[in-house]
Amino acid sequence: MYAPAFDLAATALGVVPESIPDWLAAILVLLATWYGSRLVTEASRPRVIERMQRRSVAEVLLRAVRATAMLLAVFVVFGIYGVELSDLVLSATIISAVIGVTLAPVASDVVGGFFILTNRPYEVGDMIELADREESGHVIDVTLRYTKIRTLENTFLVVPNSTIRERDVINLSADDERTRVSLEFLVTYEGDLEEARELLADAAAETDGVIEGGPGISMGDTKYPVQPQAFIESFADHGIRLQLDFWVERPYLPRIMRSNIYEAVWDRLEDADVEIAYPHTHLVFDETSGTARVAVERGRDDARPETVLQDGEGGSDGGTNVAD
Repeated sequence: MYAPAFDLAATALGVVPESIPDWLAAILVLLATWYGSRLVTEASRPRVIERMQRRSVAEVLLRAVRATAMLLAVFVVFGIYGVELSDLVLSATIISAVIGVTLAPVASDVVGGFFILTNRPYEVGDMIELADREESGHVIDVTLRYTKIRTLENTFLVVPNSTIRERDVINLSADDERTRVSLEFLVTYEGDLEEARELLADAAAETDGVIEGGPGISMGDTKYPVQPQAFIESFADHGIRLQLDFWVERPYLPRIMRSNIYEAVWDRLEDADVEIAYPHTHLVFDETSGTARVAVERGRDDARPETVLQDGEGGSDGGTNVAD
């Protein structure tokens, strides 16, 4: 026996319900509901997003509307095949128990999705960074199960909401997109320290995308200067460690800025009394180093000097080492 809703729809279309097989009626109901709900949600999406003012919540609401419509269509199909409501309730109870056990991870993702939608740590369009992966990207979709991110390498990263709640997520687009970046340099002790600091600051200030100056950026009760500055970080083993701090206009620019600043610093080093430090190894020979006698055999084309270590130095076997 057909469901009343399907009878009404079939009569309105001028089709005799008894002339349609049950399987065909079920397919028509499901297809019509799927396609109709899709048209309705697509047509109403711009208005819903504008009214909700949060795209992620609006998308979840539209998906819920489609899911509800499909659930009602399934009940209509059950009515077509004469399934009683009491049978459905009993079956739904058993199926729910099985689903609750087998789909526990999915339920955890859904709970995490509700937390994200409620707390709003990020929104669609924001640029975030996963601290544990050191990977950044733009949020392109937030559902109840996962967050979809397009990384700066133009790849997609799908993170389950149950795990993203436990991670340190840095929102680079919240309130103010300007981002501070730090670079470390190691200069020699013999160079001009003040000139090195000025060289780093000037190289950053003349790089496109770096904020040269202007009003300070307020974070809490503290206002930070925006012009590039180089600070002495520490006295290291091989040189003086300097830290260059500067601000960029967009959060997705730091990698480009680093490369450009490194290049600008390299170009300025040639005419400056500044040298980038690197480890040096010095071999020192004194009175404790021992002595060596060098003998050269003549008359042979392949003659090579022989170095004979004395006093057993260089090995317990007292052998002869040939030096190139």
